[in-house]
Amino acid sequence: MAAKIGRVERYINERLDERGALLFMLIDPVDYKTPELAIKTGLEAINGGADALLVGGSIGAQGELLDLVTKGIRDGAGGTPVILFPGNIATLTRHADAVYFMSLLNARNPYWITQAQMLSAPVIKQIGIEPLSVGYIVVSPGGTVGWVGDANLVPRQKPGIAASLALAGQYLGNRIIITDAGSNPQLQNSGPVPPEMIRAVKGIIDVPYIVAGGIRDKDLLESTLRAGADGVQIGTAIESTASAKKQTELFAGIVRQEGRKRL
Repeated sequence: MAAKIGRVERYINERLDERGALLFMLIDPVDYKTPELAIKTGLEAINGGADALLVGGSIGAQGELLDLVTKGIRDGAGGTPVILFPGNIATLTRHADAVYFMSLLNARNPYWITQAQMLSAPVIKQIGIEPLSVGYIVVSPGGTVGWVGDANLVPRQKPGIAASLALAGQYLGNRIIITDAGSNPQLQNSGPVPPEMIRAVKGIIDVPYIVAGGIRDKDLLESTLRAGADGVQIGTAIESTASAKKQTELFAGIVRQEGRKRL
């Protein structure tokens, strides 16, 4: 008997069918001076047109801070899904709608492939949030997530490796695939996931495909979408902006425009 599709996964699939492309905005509570500022930024992103709001990060997004920020955003989200982006088994709170139940497909350490998932699965069941089956692939330079996850980083000039990993993830049962180049200063020189890699991954899988890491401006967003990403995940670009709402509105307008072309 096949596992039932939950409310948030159904929302993602239906909205993708309706809009052609999706915008996911990420709030890492650790990167904000106060929890209140993180909550304010998250709500502005939702009001600016984000299709879903992610909360989490690689280091430190857990405990009381995670509870406070997630609840604050969800209370004002107006039905927009609030999804956890976990850095480890502690990035869990009952105040979210769902969690990326991720397997790091190119991890060197099996902890990040199945063991962390085994440890967290009973907790997710107990607190009643929806697990979203995600195959996660880290591309060079990888940033903090690459280091923490002990990833065998996919070389940027090897799109076939990413495509094969993505297809393996789909065959293993992952219903969403994410490629992430990480978010760090190195990206100023190397950029987000290359368009050639995005095209290779999109061309071989049949499940929603999200691209993350280093998408900080209009041009990078457009090139990512035109290469075939079903969704984009953006965080750093709204951390220091004067208005997260206006920045999200700009990004959302581009996503909607590119999505309509597909429809």
